[in-house]
Order: sequence, then structure tokens, then C-alpha cells
Amino acid sequence: MMKPVLSELKQKIGDKATILKIDVEKNPAIAGQLQIQGVPTLMLFQNNEIKWRQSGVVPAHVLEEVIERFKV
Repeated sequence: MMKPVLSELKQKIGDKATILKIDVEKNPAIAGQLQIQGVPTLMLFQNNEIKWRQSGVVPAHVLEEVIERFKV
């Protein structure tokens, strides 16, 4: 469900940020480390710190605003 949203976001932001999609069922260690309990969980990292996170589907324009807010 997030794939088209992330594709749209990538078109809007270009190289401003890197978008990674991780399958938590295939990578349970990462899910545990990041305390992911719901899918999808979206996170914004900057300098190895989580600056923002939210569970659930988020529209591309909202994600773009989050990226702009943190000047990634």
C-alpha cells in the first residue's frame, strides 16, 4: 500500500533523502531493534537518530513536509 506513495515521494524529493523499505517479517531483528509494532511504520533518520516516526499510511505530501521540516 505504501509503494505508490513512496514512489510519488521519491519523484518529488529527488536526492534530498534516501528511501528504504524493509520487510520486517524477513528482518525481525531490525523490527525489534527499532521497536516496530505496526506496519507500516515510517521513520525519518538524520545523523543516525530517529527524528520522526509514525505508524500507518501517510500521504506523500505529508512525508514531503516532514522531510522539509527537518531539512534533510
